[in-house]
Amino acid sequence: MKPGRHSIGLGDLPKTLPIFPLPGALLVPGGRLPLNIFEPRYLAMTEDALAAPDRLIGMIQPAEPEQPGCPPALFSVGCAGRITSFSETDDGRYLITLTGVCRFSVFEEVATMRGYRRVVPDFTRWQADLEPADENGAAGIDRTRLLGALKHYFAASQISADWDAISGTPDSRLVTMLAMFCPFSPQEKQALLECETPADRSAALVALLEMATAGRPESERAKH
Repeated sequence: MKPGRHSIGLGDLPKTLPIFPLPGALLVPGGRLPLNIFEPRYLAMTEDALAAPDRLIGMIQPAEPEQPGCPPALFSVGCAGRITSFSETDDGRYLITLTGVCRFSVFEEVATMRGYRRVVPDFTRWQADLEPADENGAAGIDRTRLLGALKHYFAASQISADWDAISGTPDSRLVTMLAMFCPFSPQEKQALLECETPADRSAALVALLEMATAGRPESERAKH
């Protein structure tokens, strides 16, 4: 993270963190996640986060489907994001963007507040997420293999893409965007979140993309 008014150190991170459990929604450090907030408990969470100095919300995936009256268990790792933009709609919703700050491990869950869940986060393992981007960047990313796997995956899945824009995206940002927005399963997205470095995440992405197209006819896989 670049120095500035939003710079934050390990000691500045909160002792408790409101969480938004959402299956299939992935936030990684440096990524930007748009959210449409409309449930009363999450409207309350957003209002409380906006009133806090750090404006942080923890994105985390449920580890199981939600059952009526029974909050689902959570995966053990999520990512804290800062509200970096928001607007309120005429019908009372919030449209917010979270920018990923630092991953956290769940130490324990504490009592709900205004209907939303909270945890005690442990950021220690993930403190490298707070380093400036040039110190925690793209070393080790095999861009050629990543783009090759991505082209095969998009062709096989009939997904259109702006390849000029993709080609101009820096390595680390490209990995972040693909990890967040490719339609992988919640378990696969969780594995991407927990990769230690961008290079590890890139290698995991390549493996997922190649597995998704394995066994398909070569003529189909080769369409660009």
